[in-house]
Amino acid sequence: MDILFHVSTAAGGRLLYPLLLAARRADCRVGAFFTHEGVLGLRDTDLAAALIQADRAVVCEESWHRFCPGLPCPVEAGSQTSNSALMGEARKVVSL
Repeated sequence: MDILFHVSTAAGGRLLYPLLLAARRADCRVGAFFTHEGVLGLRDTDLAAALIQADRAVVCEESWHRFCPGLPCPVEAGSQTSNSALMGEARKVVSL
């Protein structure tokens, strides 16, 4: 994977969407990991749709249950171990 976007802030999702579009235009392979308040960005249906083309999109399951209780999760649920594995696969990490 070329770029892993690590989304941990509430505003991160708004920043991620145009970056995903730019990465797609540049033919970059991308992934995303959402944790803490960053999971709130996944409520944006445009962002969730754009993540379908990502190599992998994972949310910290604990954070999802904390910030979005009762909502269906639009991406793969994982843990901080998943985050570590994704960081190991990425050539670059962008923290949002």
